[in-house]
Amino acid sequence: MTYVYPFTAIVGQERMLRALILNAVNPRIGGVLIRGERGTAKSTAARALAALLPDVSVVADCRFGCDPNRPITWCTECKERVARGEELPVEMQRTSFIDLPVSATEDRVVGTLDIERAIKEGERHFEPGVLAAANRGLLYIDEVNLLDDHVVDLLLDSAALGMNIVEREGISFSHPARYILVGTMNPEEGELRPQLLDRFALSVQIKGLADPLDRVAIMERNLSFEADPQAFHTLWIEQEQTLSRTIETARKLVDKVTYTKLNLLAIAALTSSMQVDGHRADLVILKAARAHAAFENRMEITERDIALAAELALPHRLRHGPFQQVEVNLEDLQARIDQIQAQVAVEEVASASAEEQPSGKKKAT
Repeated sequence: MTYVYPFTAIVGQERMLRALILNAVNPRIGGVLIRGERGTAKSTAARALAALLPDVSVVADCRFGCDPNRPITWCTECKERVARGEELPVEMQRTSFIDLPVSATEDRVVGTLDIERAIKEGERHFEPGVLAAANRGLLYIDEVNLLDDHVVDLLLDSAALGMNIVEREGISFSHPARYILVGTMNPEEGELRPQLLDRFALSVQIKGLADPLDRVAIMERNLSFEADPQAFHTLWIEQEQTLSRTIETARKLVDKVTYTKLNLLAIAALTSSMQVDGHRADLVILKAARAHAAFENRMEITERDIALAAELALPHRLRHGPFQQVEVNLEDLQARIDQIQAQVAVEEVASASAEEQPSGKKKAT
């Protein structure tokens, strides 16, 4: 048996771990881009996350791992089978980890339709691609900045849509493509175009830890893992299982987490005041805030959830010098959100008072 380095044994890098967990709770957030120097546990964290994630329920003999509990997301084949009166068999499956090579082509990613077979034999035949294998799992792209821009666009589109739709010569095929998208890169080897950078929902800039004690812990844990992977895994199994159960519970809660109009106004005012282009950041912050509340087993979001989400959603979207990211301080974000909500509350009180003022009443002179 091959053992993966435990997720909970990673030292430091709190932002990176939080971004990965939030996407595990709700893959519809839209993925995370991890930027950093070599040797900072980027790929280790991605593989470790996939290894600890809970098993998922799938249609047993479906090539795309369709979710039996979400008929609206089924692939074309599953829909046709049910239409014929078949009962779909169900089984539990481990969360897959798909490593996309930098040399991947469009057909390799989205899959292909056999047009010749359709014309000659009248049969629609779809050859699945990477997106089919990644459904309900984790899709990892190392050195995403070196991948063809068009392929990156396809990956981000399908991650946002949750479906992969292939159409050729009037023939179409669709299947679910709901996966946790994790891209990593070393900025020293080149940058993503700003248009693609914005498409990643969350972004984290990481670097080696400065505290000597942390660096010693990293060495000790890695040496222990290399010496006896099984024993090291056993040492961390309780923490891994606890985190896995927490994520599983959060997945069931996330769509039930509530928010108020005041929360929405705080998010909108925050992104507007920081001159963030477009509206993608607003939606990402809301989704991530709900995921964080669900992860902490709460049914409504707070200012802290919004601040923690904004800390991950804004750095790569702020206006600054070309090919640079800026740090977003959590305390500053929290203070700004508190100020915004206080201001909104004052305005609402003033508006309510004005509405209660009797009409036509003159001021005393």
